[in-house]
Amino acid sequence: MFLIAYDPIYAHPLPEGHRFPMLKYELIPAQLLHEGTITEENIFSPRQCTNEVVLWTHDKTYLDKLLHQQLSGREQRHIGFPQSPQLTERELRIAQGTIDAALSAMENGVALNVAGGTHHAFADRGEGFCMLNDQAIAANYLLRKELAKKILIIDLDVHQGNGTAKIFETEPRVFTFSMHGKNNYPFHKEKSDLDVELADGTTTAEYLSLLAQNLPRLIDNVKPDFAFYLSGVDILETDKFGKLKVTIEGCKERDSYVFTQLKSAGIPCQVSMGGGYSADVRIITDAHCNTYRLAKDIWSF
Repeated sequence: MFLIAYDPIYAHPLPEGHRFPMLKYELIPAQLLHEGTITEENIFSPRQCTNEVVLWTHDKTYLDKLLHQQLSGREQRHIGFPQSPQLTERELRIAQGTIDAALSAMENGVALNVAGGTHHAFADRGEGFCMLNDQAIAANYLLRKELAKKILIIDLDVHQGNGTAKIFETEPRVFTFSMHGKNNYPFHKEKSDLDVELADGTTTAEYLSLLAQNLPRLIDNVKPDFAFYLSGVDILETDKFGKLKVTIEGCKERDSYVFTQLKSAGIPCQVSMGGGYSADVRIITDAHCNTYRLAKDIWSF
């Protein structure tokens, strides 16, 4: 069964100036349903992640601030969103959606979360529109429940997964791989287990070549029994902040390559969407929808 986590609160309205990035969370499932890639049976709505599970990754003081609306003005500015109970609920549902998708992937090969990829969230703070680190929470869940022994996090968002790298810097059971813009946010980079930095203007051919040089080797050496994939589409040449020159077809080839490598190795995969900031929301939506179309095709659902 091809399962996708989505809840209407993913697209919870924010104050003016923050709404545009949220449109894709409504448009992605709507487009997939419209074209027949999925049906309503493929979509599930996650509950809120429990405090106990969140605390396997995040600090209690920080979680309490989120739950009780006690973030300082400075902390809210670092996150980029004004705090609200609805936004905290949204983060908790996204985290649970990624856990549930990971469990589904173990049975079916792949499952996706319409939101997530909140890789700038650290254990004790949020940054860059990220409050709780969904894939880190899910990875720790699998480890705690002894459902996985070795996890590979493949982060192909244009921004380094700094929060994820820091959370797992002393955890040998999780290997963090981030391929990102060298001169892009965050300007202070953490140290992933493997960082591949991309120069401004990196083309499709250069991007795919670097991915092919690294991913098969990592799969062979790390020998993961589960993978998390952050499939940001902010690598596109149309992205307002990405600084790369990857075409939408190149982004599609990237996803196809990742999925093919993982499926061939028998590694189940959970996918979170990550960033995408092209001026035309139709480009963002189509690029993200390609990820779902490919997952369905490659795993033959």
